[in-house]
Amino acid sequence: MKAKDIRAMDNEARLKELHELLREQFNLRMQKATGQLANTASLRTVRRNIARLRTVMNEKQGRSE
Repeated sequence: MKAKDIRAMDNEARLKELHELLREQFNLRMQKATGQLANTASLRTVRRNIARLRTVMNEKQGRSE
């Protein structure tokens, strides 16, 4: 997911995507804890996507005030 794609979304879509990514991160953490996670790089990818999404959301919030 690119920042340009996130900026193109409306606020509701960004919130929905953030919720889905947080749920995915939780599931990946549980898989890692139980030893079922084969691709550990997916944790890093999801974590960075969450950070990217929150960064754009904070940028948008700062501009509107």
